[in-house]
Amino acid sequence: MFDDLVAAYLSLQRYMQQHNEVELSALGMAIATVVTIAEILKNNGLAVEKKITTSTVDIREETGGRPVQKAKIEILLGKSEKFDELMAAAEEEAINNEEQS
Repeated sequence: MFDDLVAAYLSLQRYMQQHNEVELSALGMAIATVVTIAEILKNNGLAVEKKITTSTVDIREETGGRPVQKAKIEILLGKSEKFDELMAAAEEEAINNEEQS
């Protein structure tokens, strides 16, 4: 699970370099993962929370089965004011570490 979080975090960093906003959404048990990723981006100063929406959706888990309600969350994050500065510093640090290797 940790590797999945790191991969998602890095992917979102790259996405946010190209776009000003990103919307994360999840159903059911995946909500904790999305919230964790959003909090890491915020705590590292890369993102600011713009909007959070919660709801329930009906999902049919099996063909012909009864619909089951699942919790849903949508989190809209925007780039922080320091995003570009922090990303440039991280890139410079990575280059310096590579040169030292």
